[in-house]
Amino acid sequence: MSVNPFKMAQQQINVVGKYIDVDSRILEFLKTIERALIVSVPIRMDNGSVKIFEGYRAQHSTVRGPGKGGIRYSEYVNLDEVKALATWMTWKSSLLNLPLGGAKGGVCCNPVELSKAEIQKITRRYTSEIINVIGPELDIPAPDVNTNAEIMGWIMDTYSMNMGHPVPGVVTGKPIEIGGSVGRQSATGTGLFYVLQALYQKLDFQLKNQKIIIQGFGNVGGIIAELLYEYGCKIIAVSDISGGLYSEKGLDIAKLINWRNQGELFKDFPSNDYHKISNETLLTNKCDVLIPAAVENQITKDNAEKINCKIILEAANGPTTPEADEILNKKDIIVVPDILANSGGVCVSYFEYVQDTSSYFWDLERINKELNKIIINAFEDVWRTSREKDVSLRIAAYIIAVSRVAKAIEYRGFYP
Repeated sequence: MSVNPFKMAQQQINVVGKYIDVDSRILEFLKTIERALIVSVPIRMDNGSVKIFEGYRAQHSTVRGPGKGGIRYSEYVNLDEVKALATWMTWKSSLLNLPLGGAKGGVCCNPVELSKAEIQKITRRYTSEIINVIGPELDIPAPDVNTNAEIMGWIMDTYSMNMGHPVPGVVTGKPIEIGGSVGRQSATGTGLFYVLQALYQKLDFQLKNQKIIIQGFGNVGGIIAELLYEYGCKIIAVSDISGGLYSEKGLDIAKLINWRNQGELFKDFPSNDYHKISNETLLTNKCDVLIPAAVENQITKDNAEKINCKIILEAANGPTTPEADEILNKKDIIVVPDILANSGGVCVSYFEYVQDTSSYFWDLERINKELNKIIINAFEDVWRTSREKDVSLRIAAYIIAVSRVAKAIEYRGFYP
């Protein structure tokens, strides 16, 4: 049975509550969300029929600044998933000490079955339906599962047409030509690489030649695979929604990225040198670093005992359940939590937002320098807290993130 992601997010708050001196009423408040919107998204399909999709936008906390979080298009998206993702975005922004809150959105649809024209209609109607709860000072969406820069451009255009003037700061992850930032598309993967490097330095291990397994080969999984491959790591298994490929000798990541970019799936990849494996099998194969880069609830109490790695680097949001965490801790597997590991995306989204609102844009060197500084500072805070309090990296990250938001609530007070 799948785990309810929002209950999982609430459970994580309960766990960290034991380690911090915070008013219990504030913790209860943080287990709720400020606002959730459910909207109907009716569009005329290419064949002339009308189909109604359901869309969501949830804002967990705006106590430290505007909401920030992606929009995903998936047939599995639902309100509880969006609420959980919004909650995790709050902690991610707080952990990096960004002046932002947490939000998330989505439309329940299967983009594979839709034409580009239909996706554009869904995007523009969805934007119109949530237009009163988004904006540069309210809530700033970004790309997520099955959405991209082009879709963000449609959101920016729809919002701007309704406002009567260009508003590039309403959304991040846009094309560079309309206010996007260099380095944004690769930011999450780049951040993952910086964090893994820092961890290996702390452990006094060599990252080069380590055996890596990556579940999920979208934008994030592909970028971190490419960076680690170029660094000299051996990527022994990767997967997409259709299944995985495995080779003890290592995979040719450049060929696999080219295959993916042609719109092909790994189940159809022609090679006698690679073994076809399932996503389930991939997770339990022996490796040095396991990188879940797909969706939430992949490592659970049902498979945690079989996980056979030294380090888990959470590229996806919420890939590990609290029950699985306990098992992994007993196995002495180091888990780098999602709110730290994959925070490069929200960090560079913040840079894009700053650039848009100031109308002054940075080059890639500055983007990566600032990203490295912020994410490594966060890593150092988490590592130090973990050692001082003798807790896992996840609990340490939550201690820092939740405490900052709780302190902001304490200073602001409750209205009225």
